[in-house]
Amino acid sequence: MTKVARMYHERGARQADIALALNISQAKVSRLLKRAASVGIVRTTVTVAPGVYAELEEQLESRYGLAEAVVVDVDPDADESETIAAVGAGAAAYLEATLSGSDRIGISSWSQTLLAMVERMRPSPSPRATEVVQLLGGIGVPEVQGHSHRLLAELARMLGAAPVYVHAPGIVAGPDIRDSLLEGPGMQDVAERWQRLTMAVMGIGGIEPSDVLAESGNAFATSEREALIGAGAVGDICHRVFRADGSVVRGELDDRIIAIPVDDLLRVPRRVGVAGGPRKLAAIRGAMTGGWVTALVTDLSTAQQLLAD
Repeated sequence: MTKVARMYHERGARQADIALALNISQAKVSRLLKRAASVGIVRTTVTVAPGVYAELEEQLESRYGLAEAVVVDVDPDADESETIAAVGAGAAAYLEATLSGSDRIGISSWSQTLLAMVERMRPSPSPRATEVVQLLGGIGVPEVQGHSHRLLAELARMLGAAPVYVHAPGIVAGPDIRDSLLEGPGMQDVAERWQRLTMAVMGIGGIEPSDVLAESGNAFATSEREALIGAGAVGDICHRVFRADGSVVRGELDDRIIAIPVDDLLRVPRRVGVAGGPRKLAAIRGAMTGGWVTALVTDLSTAQQLLAD
């Protein structure tokens, strides 16, 4: 057993060559190698590369019931923009490694982290998805309108997929306006596509909006945020607001949103949350606790705090 194990594992000899050299059958070589492992002559050691946090990822998966967690190495002193860039790069690598080619992907429109992800992706020589659909109204003030369109268009181009836009704002003045827009043929088509998604890639927002969302005209007003906080809100995904336990905050505001309905979102098989940094900690925890996401891409410090609490 030791001789066969050394020839195979240390010298790199093929099983057929070992059999020939020792005048035994290849089947016997295979049996000896298996037995060498079972009795401890051969032991397997996995050396984790620097910057890879496999054990931490497994702990997050176990603690929060995730299918997958990706923890990105970020300097502890990194500012918010550096954290966004690093988490975006991690999300880009995750997507490039896991897409099947037949995925129908939904993506939230106003996320700085998702834009950082798209900017770090490489175009694929063959299609890696069939379509990319906006999950949230994509029309905002002209000064930042390009953010939403660029995010969707660039992701679709990188994946060789067809882009599907939501030609409406994320928040409207009242339920009657929302209902009127949703009844239009364009929105009816988008709503049907929402129900057929195989994957959603989403930023996780805190109650305080990011700069780009605040400037877009699609953010809640200060008085509205105060009311949401009073109702226990800690974060949102596609403007669907939730508490620390992940439960949805319903009410008048929810009736003014043009975005994928909660029930449709939670039926998407793969729901990837992409977020990091201390400002997002409570929102990320609430999203995982409530089952809003099945996978998470985040930074090292955030992952450690999610497990420490």
